[in-house]
Amino acid sequence: MFRAGMTGIRLNLSHVTLAQAADQVDALHKAAQRCGKQAELLIDMQGPELRVGVLAEPMTLNEGEVLELGGKGIPLPDIAIPALLPGQEVLLDDGKLLLRRLTEQTESGAVAEVLRGGVLRGRKSLALPGAGLDPPTMTASDVENIRVAASCGVTGVMQPFVRSRRDLETVRRALDENGGANIRLFAKIENQMGLERLPEFLETADEIVIARGDLGNAMPLWELPAAQKRIEAQCRKAGKPFMVVTQMLASMEQNPVPTRAEVSDIFNAVADGAAAVMVTGETAVGKWPVEVIRYLSNTVQAAERFLREG
Repeated sequence: MFRAGMTGIRLNLSHVTLAQAADQVDALHKAAQRCGKQAELLIDMQGPELRVGVLAEPMTLNEGEVLELGGKGIPLPDIAIPALLPGQEVLLDDGKLLLRRLTEQTESGAVAEVLRGGVLRGRKSLALPGAGLDPPTMTASDVENIRVAASCGVTGVMQPFVRSRRDLETVRRALDENGGANIRLFAKIENQMGLERLPEFLETADEIVIARGDLGNAMPLWELPAAQKRIEAQCRKAGKPFMVVTQMLASMEQNPVPTRAEVSDIFNAVADGAAAVMVTGETAVGKWPVEVIRYLSNTVQAAERFLREG
């Protein structure tokens, strides 16, 4: 993947700690060294993001099925249970699955109907549109990962669901106190609050991440491209680097060749001024990781040639 054009990896610490990933981190540095590259190692914090709890095995949710949320059903974080009022929509796994809270109640949870089904795996993202939850900036696991970040060669920390300047200042302070003064801080824009308050914290971040997965859950999906364009314009005006991520080559999780629309998406992100583009599931669980990087890198290079030559 390095030889195909990869410049680094993002390690999602919602599923593992930095210490537990020591072997993978070591493999990254060794592979980069063999290829003569300085690898970026970005760690994606848990932060205020909500996630489903651990499942013993994947669950198949069928459209029209009625099931329990919390209690003996799908495990949810404690902070989410009081927000499950009748009619509340529940988005799982970047919105791939959609449920709606019914009026029925169990002793320890809530009852919901599956409106859009699929397979749910443990620790996947959870969104409650409009619920107004306010989780803490960092979890205990985040704090521990920050403590060892510098010693593991981390070059950047990605803070999810940034809501205010305070979120970034909290993480920056923790980095500075643990030998991470040179580690860059990436602010992920993933909800309406982050979108609206971007001008407030734009200067505090080293780079802005347009995280289209959860951001697309926070609005009608057809409004997402305009939101992306507005973020890009603000970043360009401020001279702030930005990254575009999520589903850039999603079809390549199963197929060796991307769609034309996906290639155009990457090209346009670079043409709009993106400092970086990133794939996620395409290389984390996809069948064609090297081909993904080759298409990603070659498309970026084509866009850069276009910008140079006009």
